[in-house]
Amino acid sequence: MRKLVIVFVSLLALVASIAPTAASSSAFKPSDAPRIKVKQGTSTNWSGYAVETNLASPQKDAVSDVSGSWVVPSLQCGSANSYSSIWVGIDGYSDNTVEQTGTEQDCVNGQASYSAWFEMYPRFPVTLPASSYPVAPGDTISAEVRYSGKNQFLLTLTNSRNGSTLWSYSTTQKAKAQRESAEWIVEAPWSRGVLPLADFGTVQFSGASATLNGTSGTISNKAWQNDPITMVTSSGTVKAQPSSLSNGGSGFSVTWYHN
Repeated sequence: MRKLVIVFVSLLALVASIAPTAASSSAFKPSDAPRIKVKQGTSTNWSGYAVETNLASPQKDAVSDVSGSWVVPSLQCGSANSYSSIWVGIDGYSDNTVEQTGTEQDCVNGQASYSAWFEMYPRFPVTLPASSYPVAPGDTISAEVRYSGKNQFLLTLTNSRNGSTLWSYSTTQKAKAQRESAEWIVEAPWSRGVLPLADFGTVQFSGASATLNGTSGTISNKAWQNDPITMVTSSGTVKAQPSSLSNGGSGFSVTWYHN
């Protein structure tokens, strides 16, 4: 992933433990990192928060873990197709790789669809089978990406519904990554351009945590710097915007404004 808009061609991701299917053409995952300014960043396809040891000069091999939770939003679907992804990940803010996992919320032919996925960009995303890993509005998703050494990452998703764990999924994937940043993001996916952003209302993140250089903390930890990222159109109109941090830096929301 790069700061500039790019089109990518990549290989299917390798899958451990089960064999999920590749994402359908209606739900391509990110292939563009945000257009970032140091502090108060803007992006044509990301909204949320990113952290690095130093935004102007980030340290490599610093990030070893990122986690967070969110409630799956109920979409407001019109006649036009629209798309959204919610995820946590390592890298992508300023690097050419992203190790990430989350949920997809799309409106296709006037109907909302929901799914869970992981991606080791620039490889294609992998969608988990809905029959075994269903996702629905109101579900609480907990996600984690953890570096376990020797270019290996453990990606975990857990879905809780009505206070009970519905399912949990983990996969170990390999990637040569810079590990410079951690992210908590709502995204307008990409397919030959940034796709229209689905009206998700407001997404609430909680329990946001990262580990950099062996120190664990929330987004606002003094051991690193954070950047709130606002999604905008090419002309600067706000599409989605993060709130200020709450709960000691472990929570925030992202609100939809425009597709």
